[in-house]
Amino acid sequence: MSSPLAAAIANLCSRELSARTAGAGEIYRAGRSMADQATHAWREHPALATLLSPVPMEVPMVTVGLAVQPATFAKIREANATPALANVPPEQDAQEFELHFPTSISLDILTSRDPAGEGAIARFLKRFGEGIQQVEYRCVDVDRATAILKETFAVVAVYPQARIGADNTRINFFLAPTAGGGKVLIEFYETI
Repeated sequence: MSSPLAAAIANLCSRELSARTAGAGEIYRAGRSMADQATHAWREHPALATLLSPVPMEVPMVTVGLAVQPATFAKIREANATPALANVPPEQDAQEFELHFPTSISLDILTSRDPAGEGAIARFLKRFGEGIQQVEYRCVDVDRATAILKETFAVVAVYPQARIGADNTRINFFLAPTAGGGKVLIEFYETI
């Protein structure tokens, strides 16, 4: 493998739990590092912090979304006891499942239903290859959080209105600048 991230993705396909856990930890730390730096000021805002951590001082629920090719998706799923696929709206052209590891490591493994298509995951894979596609924060009220980001931080959501996401969630996305001049895609989701 040519990079630590590629090696971590390969580890998710291992038959060995220790290798899968190590790979998941590497991916999670990399995603959290980008997202935590990019969203630091957001999470310091009292009203927004309450929406992301309704229990005072509770650590926000964060999931790192990893986009992989369909063949890698199948290998990871098989190596991890074939977790249930999420119910993703068809217009999103995605398949996904969750993986959970010790110490609150949570990953969404994502792929495109149509790798040659124009869905968000297919476009990401064509442009960047396999890698961290998004970082997801559980949120109590996506609409209110979106309003705070727009009013206080001049951050405009990807979608004008929250939309239905996987497994009956409401979602919206935000591009947050990173220290290196790039951007990280942040998803806020709430269960309905």
